[in-house]
Amino acid sequence: MSGVRNGVKLARKFVIGNKFQGLPKLGDLKIVEESLPALGKGEILCKAEWLTVDPYMRAYSTFLKSGDAMPGAQVARVIASESPEFPEGSQVVGNFGWRDLTISKVPPPEKQSADSLYKMPDLKGLPDSYALGSCGMPGVTAYFGLHKICEPKAGDTLVVSSAAGAVGSLVGQFGKIAGCRVLGFAGTKDKLTWLKNDLGFDEVFNYKEVNVFKTLKEHAPKGVNCYFDNVGGEFAYNVMKNMAMFGRIAVCGAITVYNDNTGKPPLVPVDYFSLIYKNIRMEGFMVMRWNKEWFQGIEKVRDYIIQGKLKIQETQVNGFENMPQAFIDLLEGKNTGKMIIKA
Repeated sequence: MSGVRNGVKLARKFVIGNKFQGLPKLGDLKIVEESLPALGKGEILCKAEWLTVDPYMRAYSTFLKSGDAMPGAQVARVIASESPEFPEGSQVVGNFGWRDLTISKVPPPEKQSADSLYKMPDLKGLPDSYALGSCGMPGVTAYFGLHKICEPKAGDTLVVSSAAGAVGSLVGQFGKIAGCRVLGFAGTKDKLTWLKNDLGFDEVFNYKEVNVFKTLKEHAPKGVNCYFDNVGGEFAYNVMKNMAMFGRIAVCGAITVYNDNTGKPPLVPVDYFSLIYKNIRMEGFMVMRWNKEWFQGIEKVRDYIIQGKLKIQETQVNGFENMPQAFIDLLEGKNTGKMIIKA
């Protein structure tokens, strides 16, 4: 636990000990202590309450070197403050990384955003952890990524990969709200049961057991109108070959290549014929492009949950020290819904 040594507060943080080679290993990440100075004017001292691990962290880690801290957001409690805007006892959502104590300078209100810190949203009684999931980055990603890029319409066929994850499970439900026929792909029987029986996906398939091309040929005979891509690779190629005219693809993630250990560009097929002659629009995105609409997105998702239009599941892990294992489990697909850590 964080503590005090010689009157100086100590924080713990996870840093990269060894550059990841393929799937991260427990020994690749280590906890180090960091002394914290006294608070200056306009600063707050925050203690992590909930932390998140997300697939993008594996891709981002390629830009980090040994000794660098792992990135990520957290819900934190202000335990000391030199800012009247964030008094002691208040909560913040901050992009503080994998650490238990953080001193942060409070930015002006107009610069408080998802890539710095902001006041804990009014979740109207929903769990605080949702601020890192459905009412946080994954929820905003799913909501804007689907609606702004795929532009779903009633009657469209929507395919979602990694459909039982934090983003995919919401995308499928948003698709149903929009009147789409939703086909989801996941990797275990339990996940498929949850998607079908609880979330209302129309058809679900285990991508490990089916031929994706033939499955879509059979279950989307008129073609796929919208594809929300969380995995990339050969799976995305097979979906593209089954797209309808003027299909739309939102490229959110490429988890199939995040752990590539070759050091070379991933070589996967691309169906240029379909892309060109079917007038398919394929667009990658980072969620921060909707930074100015961030809080409207959170409120929209929150209200859907309260109205019973969205169902949420989390995979919770207890203990800050267990973040590396939670991260590895996430990359191995052992989570259902949002993977979240209670500090």
